Amino acid sequence: MKALFFTREFPPYVYGGAGVHVEYLADELSKLMKVDVRSFGDQDENQPNLNVKGFPYENALFNDSDSKLKAVFQTLSTNLQMNAEAIDADVVHCHTWYAHFAGIVAKLCYGVPLVITTHSLEPLRPWKREQLGNGYDASSWIEKTAIEMADALIAVSEETKEDVLKHFNVDEEKVKVIYNGINLQEYVTTSETDTLDEYKIDKTKPYLLFVGRITRQKGIIHLVNAIKYINPETQIVLCAGAPDTKEIGEEMESAVNEVQKTRKNVIWIDKMVTKKEIIQLYSHAAVFCCPSIYEPFGIINIEAMACDTAVVASAVGGIKEVVVHNETGLLIPVEQQTSAPFEPVNPDKFAKDLAEGVNTLIQNPELRESMAKKGRERVEQYFDWIAIAKQVEALYKTLKK
Repeated sequence: MKALFFTREFPPYVYGGAGVHVEYLADELSKLMKVDVRSFGDQDENQPNLNVKGFPYENALFNDSDSKLKAVFQTLSTNLQMNAEAIDADVVHCHTWYAHFAGIVAKLCYGVPLVITTHSLEPLRPWKREQLGNGYDASSWIEKTAIEMADALIAVSEETKEDVLKHFNVDEEKVKVIYNGINLQEYVTTSETDTLDEYKIDKTKPYLLFVGRITRQKGIIHLVNAIKYINPETQIVLCAGAPDTKEIGEEMESAVNEVQKTRKNVIWIDKMVTKKEIIQLYSHAAVFCCPSIYEPFGIINIEAMACDTAVVASAVGGIKEVVVHNETGLLIPVEQQTSAPFEPVNPDKFAKDLAEGVNTLIQNPELRESMAKKGRERVEQYFDWIAIAKQVEALYKTLKK
């Protein structure tokens, strides 16, 4: 059997959870079958069972296009290039709307069964209009078309499955819940600390860690607003880069600059760090915080849990299926607007509640240690890529002609 992945992200160009997912799923599936990956970029990798080829995203044809629409036009162009080479796979598997049009074309032109993994859903991310302008209407149409014509859909959580059935016209029997996973041999606690030294993190004092893109979805601004309520002795390490838009990047910079005027232990690492660096940061953090306002799964939480770190996270989406309240971390309820963009009704209360959760764990080392141990055990039990790859393989086999 042979699978073809269409994806925007693949190493070395990974900036979000979907890219992490594709990287590890492709690697694990390649132990079970042949896997081809066609991605945005310049990759050219050939292994016995895993071939990766990148296709150019930047296109001079669109240099004079509207700055927000340019991303959509370049995406569609790349998707077409991905299909120009013949497809001999038994199944095509797409990840995020950036690659869905490639899947649409492949199913129509090559007659290959189409699988879509729903890492997130455009109807629940209206802030993407800030990034894409009217191109958000195009991305929404592409996603809807791909999802509704797919032969099978993978939802990364039960709540994501419910969202798919609510917002799209699909047969429930086509939707299967398969969680995201983690490489348990790679994500383990390390004693190395050179990354902490590089970013001048005081190893004698506890620190809170955030990891994620600068986007409305990840709730980073709410965490920054919570800092003033967090114990002043607690260091704050914000590993946050790749802003969705120039405007939200500037908003983040302004918010961090303001809090740094009165608090010197706020460290902002404004770039995408390496795996080695992030594993060190997870390993030595007292608490990991995930303040997302929309999160179909939240792979960063299992990364932290795998590295023996207690989690404080918003009780939204798939996070509620990952973090067990009072056992592997604390889930912070948030009263949200009843329709997208689901921002907190009372942002300051949400910020205070996040801070209270963080302070509770910082002040109770024994509780943190207990949660860290149980977090690792939970990841080992439910989120191992080996088992997840076998579930995906089984799904493929139901589609093979």
